[in-house]
Amino acid sequence: MSDFFSKHSVRRQSSSSRKAPLPPLQARKAVAGAKKTAYPLSRIALLIRFLKPVTWIPVIWSFLCGAVASGAFGWSDLLGWKFFLAILLTGPLASGTCQMLNDYFDRDLDEINEPWRPIPGGAISLKSATVLIAIWSVLSVLAGYLIHPLIGLYVIIGIINAHLYSANPVKLKKRLWAGNIIVAVSYLVIPWIAGEIAYSEQLSPDTLMPSLIVAGLFTLASTGTMTINDFKSVEGDRRNNIRTLPVVFGEHSAAVIASGLINAGQLLAAGYLYLLGQPLHALTVALLIIPQFVLQFSLVRSPNTMDVRYNAIAQNFLVAGMLVCAFAIRQYRL
Repeated sequence: MSDFFSKHSVRRQSSSSRKAPLPPLQARKAVAGAKKTAYPLSRIALLIRFLKPVTWIPVIWSFLCGAVASGAFGWSDLLGWKFFLAILLTGPLASGTCQMLNDYFDRDLDEINEPWRPIPGGAISLKSATVLIAIWSVLSVLAGYLIHPLIGLYVIIGIINAHLYSANPVKLKKRLWAGNIIVAVSYLVIPWIAGEIAYSEQLSPDTLMPSLIVAGLFTLASTGTMTINDFKSVEGDRRNNIRTLPVVFGEHSAAVIASGLINAGQLLAAGYLYLLGQPLHALTVALLIIPQFVLQFSLVRSPNTMDVRYNAIAQNFLVAGMLVCAFAIRQYRL
């Protein structure tokens, strides 16, 4: 493990260099990458960057929604060992493993889209990345098994999904809808049902059905948000024949499609809550769509500049709707 993190530095080009100037995109990426790797990071900082903590939040939230929906999760459980282990699992362990896998298999793409990431930037070698992924995978499965044997199995499925999404020859992210769907399922359905399994006193297809339906409908909405994430890497995806919606349909049309999916999933979830006899919860979910709808006008007008801002603001309303649905299912069961 002595080469766990390799040293890296930014080389200055001699003023007498006769190399041809880079095209605008490559020049911009090179400058951006240089800025982000100019100061060597500690091992811990590099590991955290490799694990991408910002991506843990949706998975942790989905698990919490499943736990609430179970009807057996209370305030006292927030301090229990099971919840602590679940946060560790859904955050740095399982989500971190999937992010490392994605970076490992997408290193060629990242050289174009995000050259400052640890692997293409040279901060972490392929050998070290392989060792880290193996260790994190084992720890993730073990943590899931300690919570509940079925959750250990779910973790294995999630890791398999991460391989299917990023690794050749399957590489579902190349196959239009398939990539976004499998990510949405891994971020939403799997952790939501894991939350149910962790706390439900009785498990059966009938008791899990409301959560399966709601999580499935929010997966439809999340497929739209995954499409918005694709706007930042259109150039690299196009060069490498990655058939995302923005590449296939163009950024404007992809933004319209994504917005339609986001709204449809939440509206259907609100309608399902109404059918469960929870009209106030259904109305709340419907009202939470309104600010997202307003923001979508700016997104459609300029998807390549508004994508980050849209997700930063609009997703707060979407995840709030998820929790409202969880409370509705909880109330339905009581």
